[in-house]
Amino acid sequence: MAMSYGYVYVAKVSMGANQSQLIKAINEAEAYKGPSLIIAYAPCINHGIDMGHSQREAKKAVEVGYWPLYRYNPNLAAENKNPFTLDSKAPSASFSDFIMGEVRYSSLKQQFPGVADELFARAEQEAADKVAYYQKLSDM
Repeated sequence: MAMSYGYVYVAKVSMGANQSQLIKAINEAEAYKGPSLIIAYAPCINHGIDMGHSQREAKKAVEVGYWPLYRYNPNLAAENKNPFTLDSKAPSASFSDFIMGEVRYSSLKQQFPGVADELFARAEQEAADKVAYYQKLSDM
């Protein structure tokens, strides 16, 4: 939503997935003369994972397409360049395996199996659609 304004620097980052992309986003946001927004993936104890492996969990989120990495820099548009850069690769791991590795999703499946399967399929499709949309933005 912030990208639609055209004058807000926006980045989606994950330290566990790509530290150099994170540093680049922070540097660009700091240098940008206007509002900047950095959205970072941050696993928490309520995900039901071993918090000693939170960076690994963050990397998995990117690898399955749950958390695509990008940067939107309005300064590039002023230079007649595409302001949107998709920094993550195409999903390369199982979305379903990822979400079922977190208690917040596996407990939903235990309590409401039919509904959970429907919601998980919808979430996976929406994540794939988002990645495809970001790829289109990146190719412009």
